[in-house]
Amino acid sequence: MKLVRFGQAGQEKPGLVDAQGTLRDLSAHLADIDAAALDPQALARLRAIDPASLPAVAEPVRFGAPVAGTRQFIAIGLNYSDHAIEANMPIPSEPIVFTKAVSCIQGPDDDVRRPRNSAKMDWEVELGIVIGSRTAYVSPEDSLAHVAGYVVCDDLSEREFQLERGGSWDKGKGCDTFGPIGPWLVTADEVGDPQALDMWLDVNGQRMQTGNTRTMIFDCAAIVSYLSQFMVLLPGDVITTGTPPGVGMGMKPPVFLKEGDVIELGIEKLGSQRHTVIAWDAAR
Repeated sequence: MKLVRFGQAGQEKPGLVDAQGTLRDLSAHLADIDAAALDPQALARLRAIDPASLPAVAEPVRFGAPVAGTRQFIAIGLNYSDHAIEANMPIPSEPIVFTKAVSCIQGPDDDVRRPRNSAKMDWEVELGIVIGSRTAYVSPEDSLAHVAGYVVCDDLSEREFQLERGGSWDKGKGCDTFGPIGPWLVTADEVGDPQALDMWLDVNGQRMQTGNTRTMIFDCAAIVSYLSQFMVLLPGDVITTGTPPGVGMGMKPPVFLKEGDVIELGIEKLGSQRHTVIAWDAAR
């Protein structure tokens, strides 16, 4: 299934996109696409609904982040060896873990805001994992059974805040609007192998990133298992899993985002995003 949340910010309704690409309204069957809706039994009930029985929604509409109420937004750094090389950092022997503020989560096509005093705003196309059931101390062999589905993430970053201001990476990763997710939450059964997905990102129509999830250093099963040794993962949590090479920081000379730039990105089977960079003072 391709699950979505559509409508104005703060007023999104639950929906799904059927096999013909038609948006259908699910609000008669559940209140939202949230932790309760992602439980395996709840997903099974949704799969039993005939999409043709659901009201079609006239498009275009705004899509919000496809999961509501996320309590933890966890990220993995330097998870593609060629990205670690372009960042001039050692290839990690264990996953590098940081967090993104849940307040930065937004819809896939919403504008993104350049923070005040930002000089080095950057892009990163990433595969996101959405947890479907409480997960603690799970083995790699069993970890994907706890995954509800997958999403496209743009792990927007402010490199000066991240790398030159001391302390952890978090301060350059959780700025407002730095977590576009969606457009769809595609359930794990429909995605199949999460380590066989092509991914791409363009800035102003120029291809910057091309990759495939098969080149991750730590695959999705390993990441979920690893994180579950240190924290309890909860339904609706999002894990963004690292980016392939081609970020602005790695270019010679580096290239960073400015107001008016248009970022487009996507992952095979998971849809695409498009956002425009705007100034902080021009935002909501």
